[in-house]
Amino acid sequence: MQISVSTRHGHLSEATQEKLRAKAEKLVRIFDRLMSIEIVVDLKDEAKPKVDLQVSAEHKHDFVAHEQGENLLGALEAAIGKVEEQLRRYKERVVDRHRNPDARRQEAPVVGGDGAEDAEE
Repeated sequence: MQISVSTRHGHLSEATQEKLRAKAEKLVRIFDRLMSIEIVVDLKDEAKPKVDLQVSAEHKHDFVAHEQGENLLGALEAAIGKVEEQLRRYKERVVDRHRNPDARRQEAPVVGGDGAEDAEE
């Protein structure tokens, strides 16, 4: 999987970029068919950085989240939370679509009215 970090209106240190990549990498735990993650940080207003997160998955359109916060890592965490929710909903929909609803229903065995099966002598 490919993770790219880019910046508008400023520069991020390599250490900060690695922190962002490490946090974004956790999305694979939720949905393992991710192809790429793109993080765009806008530092136009340094007091409130904006984070745009775009995640591409196999056989699906992109999942997108935008967040602006008081600090960079907080904004990234909020954007990742939004994408996590989108991935969970998508995964649940896919699983429900392929699951046979009758396969989970098992009828309880019918016990005869005389109770002969329960009695031990």
